[in-house]
Amino acid sequence: MKRTPSKTAISKPGSTKAKSTRGNPQVAKPSAKPRPAPKATAAPETQAPAQPDTKQSQLIALLRSSSGATLAQMMTLTGWQSHTVRGVLSGSLRKRLGLTVQWQVEDAVRVYRIVEGS
Repeated sequence: MKRTPSKTAISKPGSTKAKSTRGNPQVAKPSAKPRPAPKATAAPETQAPAQPDTKQSQLIALLRSSSGATLAQMMTLTGWQSHTVRGVLSGSLRKRLGLTVQWQVEDAVRVYRIVEGS
């Protein structure tokens, strides 16, 4: 049994069927749509300016005071639970904003402060 060379399928006028270009290397495939260039983004600042009406900015202001703040004071100010306050101290203030938050025990209570320039 002899094989005959395959012929390119010819579509009927008005047909919307796509032609196969698999067996015919001479038929050029349409190129993909050009992608737009990625937008340039500004480098993130190490210390973003805090908005005065957010709980985080109020917390930062409290911690920057010379007397510092206890966990109970921060919980009362923000209305957050203790694990949330500690998470903000560790995650947002220390890691994201790069602030130095230190604590010391005064009268058997931890007092947290933001230390400038350390």
